[in-house]
Amino acid sequence: MFPPIVYLPNQFGRMDVFFLVLGLILLIAGGDFLLKGSVDLSLRLSIPKIVVGMTVVSLVTSAPELIVSLQSALQGFPDLALGNVVGSNLANLGLVLGITLLIGSLDIRRSFYFVDWPVMMLASLLFYFFIASDGMLGRIEGIIMVVALFIFLIYLLRFQKPAVAEVPQEFVNVLPWYKTIFFLVVGGVALWGGSEILISGAVGLATDLGIGERIIGITLVSVGTSIPELSASVMAMIRKEKAISVGNLIGSNIFNLLAVLGITAIIYPIHVIDDHLIDSDLLWMLGISFLVLPLVFFPKGQRLNWKDGLILLAVYATFLFTTFS
Repeated sequence: MFPPIVYLPNQFGRMDVFFLVLGLILLIAGGDFLLKGSVDLSLRLSIPKIVVGMTVVSLVTSAPELIVSLQSALQGFPDLALGNVVGSNLANLGLVLGITLLIGSLDIRRSFYFVDWPVMMLASLLFYFFIASDGMLGRIEGIIMVVALFIFLIYLLRFQKPAVAEVPQEFVNVLPWYKTIFFLVVGGVALWGGSEILISGAVGLATDLGIGERIIGITLVSVGTSIPELSASVMAMIRKEKAISVGNLIGSNIFNLLAVLGITAIIYPIHVIDDHLIDSDLLWMLGISFLVLPLVFFPKGQRLNWKDGLILLAVYATFLFTTFS
């Protein structure tokens, strides 16, 4: 089923590669099932699309990162937990948004750069300050991050206006209740099982290759856990649901930082082992997060198109190259 494994050198663990691939497959399937059930549930409650994108879809597509980071921290692999989130945020903007923009352009409204983007940058800077000050993310800091998330969600649900120009939505058939529950339950179980298998394979592969968990976490694992965001954003763009597409990515990055790392730190404080995570990876994350704003304004203003997508993909490719070099 996986021919390349046959030709791997003997020092590579074939079972580790198998576990890594199987874990990613379960995470992708689980995220897709959970996404279907959650969006259907939100439609029943008549929640606006932009709110669905920045809350329900973002929370669900961040579920793989939460499960993987929490399990990694509990099993004693903090760099895998941190690298997974930092790498996922990089992949969301560099890879996922880049690919999404190659499919179609996004017209941006004022609330994007007055609320959504600033909140994402503030969350990124808050995380950087916490982790760079003493090399760890403690319980108090985790509580602060989760509280900040709740404040943002309350504001979003009560006052937020659409951040992206929306097109009229066609009639959507709501699933029967038993299917909604089925998707939610099966998706949750697949996410949990996939995270267990993925961590086992990732740690084993890092050992086989003689590299740190940070690099595996910030590249392979983070890209894998970002696939739900890629799937949700691409399908939203194809279906002309542009509000869900951009809202999902911005919201997912906010959830990754404030919810995923916040909850993980509350349950089990995270200590940085590889300083490159602070000296390099976090700076890349801050840089690409900031880059989105000038891309919105230049050259034509208040929109993102395929040229911006190519720039984001080039930045992400450069990050990967420098990480492995």
